[in-house]
Amino acid sequence: MAPFWVGTGWKMNHTRADAAAYAATLRASPLPRAPGLQLFVCPPFTALATVADGLGDCPVKVAAQNIHWAAAGAHTGEISAAMVADCGATMAELGHSERRHDIGETDEEIGRKVRAALDAGLIALLCVGETRLERRAGAAIEATVRQLKLGLGDVAADELKRCLVAYEPVWAIGEGGVPCSPADAASVHAALRAAMAEKAGAVGVVPPVLYGGSVNLENCRALAAEPEIDGLFVGRAAWQAEGLLAVAEAALEVRRQRTA
Repeated sequence: MAPFWVGTGWKMNHTRADAAAYAATLRASPLPRAPGLQLFVCPPFTALATVADGLGDCPVKVAAQNIHWAAAGAHTGEISAAMVADCGATMAELGHSERRHDIGETDEEIGRKVRAALDAGLIALLCVGETRLERRAGAAIEATVRQLKLGLGDVAADELKRCLVAYEPVWAIGEGGVPCSPADAASVHAALRAAMAEKAGAVGVVPPVLYGGSVNLENCRALAAEPEIDGLFVGRAAWQAEGLLAVAEAALEVRRQRTA
């Protein structure tokens, strides 16, 4: 059974002390070692090393929330892929809607960051998702597939196995977000998967497609039951380690029942 991915991005939250306690809770739990499950966390830069060191041999992957596309240089305030790898990160979250809309990141820049992550040996977690306006106009699939193609534009077919995609509709993210229905999420996932299958051809592997957007303990089972959904990217419901573990345990139970 392919692993079901469950992870969380902390955004601009948690001190190093908070991060150490979070990692200790994950390390003490048997769940991260459960067959068929892959956990990951995306701490802020300041806590990357703390989390990676605190996890030790616990098989939870650690992801940076962003990287710069350059390997080094005059980019004040930026962090390179090599720097986050040096802190213990094995993944990089790229293209989150808050960076697209708050920081003004473009699809071209995100594509360059995906390339930089892969060049540094990191797994690239590409986030895509439509705005409320695009959803109302019936352009959700068109918008997300466009972001996907541009984000993976410089990725070779045989490199897709080192990528993940997270579908996060902008209108479903954050406080006050409205969760996407499992059926609606599945339809977008299917379109993203079809676009990647076309790119992969005969030599590539289609990356897992995760859903993110107001995921919580109440809706995670219905989302995990959808065959098109390969994982969950959880927000504030997993900002405490116990929350991440609870969602992961519930989702894993559903996946096991579905494949039994």
